[in-house]
Formats: sequence, structure tokens, C-alpha cells
Amino acid sequence: MKITYSPKFLRRFKKLDQELQIEAKEKIKLFAQDPSHQFLKTHKLSGRLNQYSFSVNYKYRIVFTYISKEEVYFLTIGNHSVYQ
Repeated sequence: MKITYSPKFLRRFKKLDQELQIEAKEKIKLFAQDPSHQFLKTHKLSGRLNQYSFSVNYKYRIVFTYISKEEVYFLTIGNHSVYQ
């Protein structure tokens, strides 16, 4: 799975504390291997055209969209406010 990162995602990622960055990197690696892995809880966002989300932990999420079957674009990372 090829992953491309939006500038917004990269800015928000850099602002996360070190432990959360490490946890996010682990989940991104898992996502690249298996986007539907049960630990990620990947799901389509309701009301959002072609946007999906998966869990980094109980509080933080990564929002993304599929460009193709083999490529995704990470839009943002953050707590539940990223859905707004």
C-alpha cells in the first residue's frame, strides 16, 4: 500500500508528542500491511464523500481517502475534532 501525506497531516503529526508519534508510526505500518486489520477499526466516515478513518489509539484517528486500490492519501491526524 502506497501512502501519500497531505501537508496538513505532516504539520499535525510533527506537533504530537514523541510517544504518540511512535504509536502512530506503528499503526501506519500495520495499515500499510493490512488496511482492514481489526486493531485499526478502519471505517468509512458517514456524510463524508469517500473519506475513511482508522484508530491510532482510543483518542486519536487518521483520516484518509483512497486514490486507488493500492494508494491512499492521509488527510489529517488528531482527536475526534478531525471529523469536523
